[in-house]
Amino acid sequence: MDTKKFVQLFGEVLAPDTARVKAATATLKSEYYTLPESLTILLQILVSEESLSLRQLAATQARSLVPKHWKALPDEQKPQIRQHILERTLAEEQQLVRHGEARVITAIAKIDLSDGDWPDLFDTLVQAAGSQTPRHREVGTYILFTSIEALEEDMSAKIPQLLDLFGKTINDPQSAEVKINSMLALSRIAILLDTEEDQASLKTIQDLIPQMVAVLKAAIDASDEDRTTQCFEVFQTLLGCDSAVLNKHFKDLVQFMTNIAADTEADEDARTQAISFLMQCVRFRKLKMQGLRVGEQLTLKCLEIVTEMGDADADDEEVTTGRSALALIDVLSESLPPSQVVVPLLQNLGPYVNSPDPDRRKAGILALGTCVEGAPDFINTQLHEIFPLVLRLFQDPEDKVRRAALDTIMRLAEDLAEDLGKEHAKLMPALVKHLDTAMKQLAGPEDTKNMDTIKACCNAIDALVDGLESDVLQGYLSELVPRMSKLFTHPDFKIKAAAIGALGAIAASSKEAFTPYFEQVMNALSDYVQIKDSEDELDLRCTTCDAMGAMALAVGAEPFQRYVRPLMEATEEALHLDHPKLRETSFLFWGNMAKVYKGEFKPFLEGVIKAIFESLESEESDLDVELGEEAADLVGKEVTIGGRKVKVSAFTDDELAAADDIEDLDGMEEDEDDDSDWADLQAVTAVAQEKEIAVEVVGDIVTHLTRDYIPYIEKTVEIILPMTEHSYEGVRRGAIGTLYRLYAAVWGLQPDEIQKWKPGLPLKQKPTDEVVKLGEVIATASLAVWSEEEDRATVTEINRNLAATLKLTGPSLISNPQNLTSLSKTVISFLNKQHTCQLDMGPLDTASSPDDLDPGVIESSEYDWLVIDTALDVIVSLSQVLGPSFAEFYKLIEKSVLRFASSSESYERSTAVGVLAECIRGMEASVTPYTSSLFKILIHRLQDEDAGVKSNAVFAIGLLIANSEDEREIGKNFNNVLAKLEPLLGEDEARTKDNAAGCVGRMISNYQDKVPLGAVLPALVSVLPLKEDWEENEAVWGCLVRLYSEGEPTILGLTPKMLPILEQVLGPPEEQLDAETREQVVQLVKFLYGKQPQLVKKYSGLMAVVNA
Repeated sequence: MDTKKFVQLFGEVLAPDTARVKAATATLKSEYYTLPESLTILLQILVSEESLSLRQLAATQARSLVPKHWKALPDEQKPQIRQHILERTLAEEQQLVRHGEARVITAIAKIDLSDGDWPDLFDTLVQAAGSQTPRHREVGTYILFTSIEALEEDMSAKIPQLLDLFGKTINDPQSAEVKINSMLALSRIAILLDTEEDQASLKTIQDLIPQMVAVLKAAIDASDEDRTTQCFEVFQTLLGCDSAVLNKHFKDLVQFMTNIAADTEADEDARTQAISFLMQCVRFRKLKMQGLRVGEQLTLKCLEIVTEMGDADADDEEVTTGRSALALIDVLSESLPPSQVVVPLLQNLGPYVNSPDPDRRKAGILALGTCVEGAPDFINTQLHEIFPLVLRLFQDPEDKVRRAALDTIMRLAEDLAEDLGKEHAKLMPALVKHLDTAMKQLAGPEDTKNMDTIKACCNAIDALVDGLESDVLQGYLSELVPRMSKLFTHPDFKIKAAAIGALGAIAASSKEAFTPYFEQVMNALSDYVQIKDSEDELDLRCTTCDAMGAMALAVGAEPFQRYVRPLMEATEEALHLDHPKLRETSFLFWGNMAKVYKGEFKPFLEGVIKAIFESLESEESDLDVELGEEAADLVGKEVTIGGRKVKVSAFTDDELAAADDIEDLDGMEEDEDDDSDWADLQAVTAVAQEKEIAVEVVGDIVTHLTRDYIPYIEKTVEIILPMTEHSYEGVRRGAIGTLYRLYAAVWGLQPDEIQKWKPGLPLKQKPTDEVVKLGEVIATASLAVWSEEEDRATVTEINRNLAATLKLTGPSLISNPQNLTSLSKTVISFLNKQHTCQLDMGPLDTASSPDDLDPGVIESSEYDWLVIDTALDVIVSLSQVLGPSFAEFYKLIEKSVLRFASSSESYERSTAVGVLAECIRGMEASVTPYTSSLFKILIHRLQDEDAGVKSNAVFAIGLLIANSEDEREIGKNFNNVLAKLEPLLGEDEARTKDNAAGCVGRMISNYQDKVPLGAVLPALVSVLPLKEDWEENEAVWGCLVRLYSEGEPTILGLTPKMLPILEQVLGPPEEQLDAETREQVVQLVKFLYGKQPQLVKKYSGLMAVVNA
């Protein structure tokens, strides 16, 4: 090997000439780094070269080559090399180079120690770490840190000795670097520590936490940004360790971080990192944080921090303390119960939104908007108070306050479109006015303020119209369509996209009312489905195709017909333009065409399915992973990691380009064995996102072209079934959802007598063999994923799909005893908050205030509640498909459901009481053994402060009285129930009046002798016809028709009042009565005509029934 040429080339790598650098790099990699002698030369440069840059570069390259060439070096040279490198490192003054040299020592030690060589290294390092010379302590502690990191197995046995050492060095009186190194080492020991087996070491680490906090505080006070960052990284690492490590000091640590975040004198970087740590605490120690009840304090601290934002926009990408505080509010509202976050925020909002200081007004409205996504249900209950405030600030004299209010309007519209839409008469004119002002004042492409306002207004309108009925939106079309159309020609692509997206939403919500504008808009957009010369153009093409798909759904098949083929051709071309989002857009457009044209879409089906299958079967090899020269034998090859194929790259040219470009090796991520290179692969790939869309579109096509899709069913199941275990949760969700849709679609092809299933097992009607087999495959796969799924959104989606499919297809899906057992266990785990997706990283600390309570009674965040809420939907479906035999399952869940029915949160009580009602209905007479416990909770809930809870309770009581055979218990509670019903017949909220009427009907039908008809019937008739809950008409009219047939005097005397009610209930809308009840009421009218024709003749609607 030509040593002189090697050294010359190595020096060329630092040259300022890019061409020379690339040439030298290529030669080194191809001709020299493959030889063991290259490592020897690099090590010589490392210990003897005066140039810091060359030594630094040599350290980086030598570390990469040690695993490949160290064993090949002559054994007689190794002791001298070890000694020289260690001496050089101990004497090195430049920290970055020193750390590079230390990493080389660690790389050699990893090989030597496994071979029984370099036995005195550990003692040498311990001696150095305890030296009187600060530099030696710095080197010794750092190499020990890197050694613990790389040599876990060898170091585990030395943990007590290491803890003793670092317990001293963390208090080093002279060197901050020694303290930092000690912290880094302690964090790695915490990862290795078996906290159950080694309690003594656990206690030692716990006792060192306050000293580690002191090191962080000193770094912050000294404004030492690098060391501050390292300290924060240590605490982030400790947060990911066994919870026992931090539990003892967790509360104090959270308070310390909170104080840093709120300290306006501290460096912004330190404050944002403190907030980041608090966010991780909420995410990974949610129950612990909830138990400590720190949500209110954190929320209010963040609210104050947001006031520091000044004129900055909330959605800028730059990390600032104010934006970080908003992000923490977002996480808090999503993770903790409303009582700990949203309630205190609203209670303290007044001084901010009413302040003369615009920064405080802006902070208040931004914080409010940030909470919406995390707690939409609670925000909705307060919307009547929130909306006037938002609207007022939307008209604030300060532009930054108006912009913040607009941001909040957009968030409200995205999550509460239907409810916010009720305020359209005030909100839509304000949005249009705001849009007009910005468009009028727009000074050109540099006027980012007005351009941002235009985009925000378009986005807000986009979200708002989703909650408007078509007849309401029709009144705004003449204002909205021209304005949006005008923006189609704006030079800014993002403004064009915002306007086109908004118009697509307008079309989708206005439905047929959009038809007069359809041709004009399509002509204006036609060019945009062909553009492809830049990324901006391709992005705009995506938005345009999405909008056209929405327009097709709005105007229907015939008006859209002439555009179908050109757009199918354009979307097919889009698959080949190397733009992942455009591929997704094509699939979505095809799904919309299937919805619009159903069987008429068949000519395109073969090509569409071929393209989608190709996407679903494509390899996810679009990631390049740089693992350095140690992966040289894998360069250019693909390995499978986390379920996806990944291409491995070698050490990059940039890493060899210059010493200045070499990353700081202080961080732990630089070790060759660090998992970060692999952990990063968990990021979602573009291919995976495309598959998510593609698999969902398969569901759309199956649903709307079921018969035409039959030839593809077997292949579909074959492709999609393995995707239920994909590494990306979006693909898992889409795959499981589509499989259930496939089953439901195939179910609908069976004869009517099978589709009209009857409850109970064994099955009363057996489906076809093909359907049984398909159901078995889908149920087995989805239930297996369901029981172990960690992603809450995926679990929620499975719950919804399973509940809906059971209701549609009956018990056949769970007729296999194993599937029913699996389902039962999983549902019960949800109710007990013990499912994998509900578990925190650390156990709830019983020392914290509410932590000694049963986990089931701890408040849930709305996001957490969704899991339980949708699991309760599965229970309702089970009660329907199992019928009376559901009583056996109810026995297992009764305690949990009753617990939720007594929750402090009204939405939990309302849901649980509604579930009890459905369970009673499903069990029929089998509910009898539970009559007493049900009466107890339901009568109590009749006096609930929440109208929805009362409404569900009265509905449930009526069903209980109608189904239970426990006459003694019913008799004991009958008069009490009747007395409580009287005021409920006058309540208009949440269907209470209608449900109370239904309850009265059931009480009379089942226990007429216990009801004082003379008093009750006039009250019942006075609330008719039912206005909201038409399902209760069956109970009400069933009762009244029977009383007429018996000639009951009171109801006969009420006939003059009944006739106009009968005319209304038999009139439009027909959905008021089901077919059987309608027939009963029709016969009643004819009966009354026979008895009192003159009275009936006064009502033309009734005479039409008589003469029909």
